[in-house]
Order: sequence, then C-alpha cells, then structure tokens
Amino acid sequence: MSTPETSRFVRLRVELVLEVEDAGAVTEAALGRIAVDTDMPAGERVHAENAVTEDTAEGLAYLVDPFDLVNEIPGVELAQASWSSEQIDYDPDSPDWDLDEDDVDEEDEAADEDEYDGDGEAVDDHEDERVG
Repeated sequence: MSTPETSRFVRLRVELVLEVEDAGAVTEAALGRIAVDTDMPAGERVHAENAVTEDTAEGLAYLVDPFDLVNEIPGVELAQASWSSEQIDYDPDSPDWDLDEDDVDEEDEAADEDEYDGDGEAVDDHEDERVG
C-alpha cells in the first residue's frame, strides 16, 4: 500500500465517553496544567481558568492532548488535531452508543461517493449535468 498515489496522511477518529467521578479533581488538574503553561498570555489564562472552573468538560479539554496519544508511536508525526468536550446524557444500553457501529455521517458518506448516469459518466448533483 505504499504506492505513490497513496496518501501519507491518516485521519484517526476517536470518541471517548468518560464518567467524571470527582469534578473537583478534574478542575484542580486542569488549573495545574494552565498554571505551568508558560506560553499562555495572561488574558487567555484568566479566561481558561474561569472556563475550567465553571465547566468540568472544559477542564477535560485542557487535560486531554492528542499529541500525548501519538507522540510515542514510531514513524508518525501529528500533523493536525482538533477536539472538543461536552457534558452529555449517556445511556450505555441505548443503540445510539454502540461503539461497534461505523460512525460515518451519511452526509460525509454521500459526499465521498461518486454518482454516475446511465452512460457511466460522473454526475454533479448540484447542477444535474454531466461532468467529465
């Protein structure tokens, strides 16, 4: 799979559901991480401290670092990362939380698939004319 046409980039999607048993400990750890961040400007530091104090999910966002997940994997370098956290209602028995399912959005899936007319030519959905 190392042909010149194969991209070197891989999108790794990870979804975690965490149970917070001690919100105070999360907040304290997040405040500790913010305190030692010497690159954070003072105004941003105040905002960050307020955010993690008011919202445990924000505290987790400061503590979880995608770089930490991949920094010891040989042969890879983190090119880009984004993540978010939010408080949710979680029911482990609900089929909505089945981790075995493929979590591809239907819109993303449709965008990735080419549509063809009867002559085998690609069709652009937006203009409904032949392309190619």
